[in-house]
Amino acid sequence: MADLTEGDRAPDFTLPLDDGSTFQLSAQRGKPVVLYFYPEDDSGGCVDENKEFSERAAAFAELGARLVGISPDTIESHMKFRKKYGLALPLAADPEHQAIEAFGLWKLKKLYGREFMGLIRTSFIIDAEGRVARIIRATRILGHAQKMLEALEAHVAGAARK
Repeated sequence: MADLTEGDRAPDFTLPLDDGSTFQLSAQRGKPVVLYFYPEDDSGGCVDENKEFSERAAAFAELGARLVGISPDTIESHMKFRKKYGLALPLAADPEHQAIEAFGLWKLKKLYGREFMGLIRTSFIIDAEGRVARIIRATRILGHAQKMLEALEAHVAGAARK
């Protein structure tokens, strides 16, 4: 899929969560959703990112948002990862890249001169009507969760003024 832009309708998807339930984006209408896509469980940057989102999970909930982490890992991997680091938020498994590709995040990457397909670390705020309100690429992992929380606070404040 082509890259999404702010204002686009968010592609619907249903993925299993590591707590045994499922997450369907369209079923979340009426409240904002924060989706953060990350490449891999238990790797350095992904550990830091997930810990930061987990530390702020209550603040996202206080703003009325559903917070979900998504990676191409399996449910089993997510369960081990979440337990190992005591993460306080659900992780969705997308090994077939259903949501990852729908959001335009499976792309050609380059690392040390080697090219390969991989996930582009990106987070989205989906508004209560199911539209993409914000897209923020995680150019720096540390601080990204805080940046998303601040973007959500601004979004919620703006929606309240409407």
